[in-house]
Amino acid sequence: MAKYALREPKGMADSGDLDTRYKMGRVLTEYDLQDLHDRLPELWRGDNGEELSLRELAQYVNTSIVREALIEAGENPLDGEAENTYRLLRDDDVSVGVRTQQRNRLERAGIDVDALENDFVTHQAVYTYLTKGLDVSKNNGDDEDTLKKHETRIQRLRNRLDAVAAQSLEALQNVDALILGCVDTTVSVQVYCQDCETQYDLTTLFDDGGCDCQE
Repeated sequence: MAKYALREPKGMADSGDLDTRYKMGRVLTEYDLQDLHDRLPELWRGDNGEELSLRELAQYVNTSIVREALIEAGENPLDGEAENTYRLLRDDDVSVGVRTQQRNRLERAGIDVDALENDFVTHQAVYTYLTKGLDVSKNNGDDEDTLKKHETRIQRLRNRLDAVAAQSLEALQNVDALILGCVDTTVSVQVYCQDCETQYDLTTLFDDGGCDCQE
C-alpha cells in the first residue's frame, strides 16, 4: 500500500512567492497549501481582525498538513477530524496507548506517520519564514517595547546578582573563610533552544530577535 505524507512538489512556477529555501516554503508547496501561504501574513498581523500568535499559526499549518495527508490517502475528514488527529499525535496529555492507536489507524490508511510528523513546523520556523523568507513585519513597536522592558528587567537582576556575589566573596576573604587573589565576577544568562540544539547568550538572543531555527 502506498504511503502518503507529501504530495509531489508542483514546482515554483505554480507556487507564487513560496520560498522553498525554508522548511515552511517546502512543506506548503509539497502539500499544495498556496491559499494558506497567501494568508499567513494577514493572519499574523491581524489585518482582517483575526490575529494568530506564532504558536497558533504553527498549529494551524500542521493541522492543514494533516488534513491534506488524509485527503491524499483517500480519506474524507469530517470537521474537526484533522485538528483532533494532530492533537492525538502531538499533545503531551495524550496517553501512549491512545497515540499508538491513532498512529496505527493512520498507517492502515496508508499514511507514513513518521514522515508526516517530520513535516510539522515549529513556531520559530513560522517566524523565520515570515520575517526572513517573506520579509513580513507587524509594523508596530509593541513587540520591541516589550522585549526592551524584559531585557532591562533581566539586566537589573543580573547586575544585582553580580554585586551580591562580589560582596559575598569579599566578606569571605575578610574572615579568611575563602582564599582568593584579585578576582572579578561575571554573571551570564544562557538560553538553550531544544529545537536547533544551540545555546545562546541572552543579550545576543534579544538582539537577534530569536534563534536561528529553520526547520
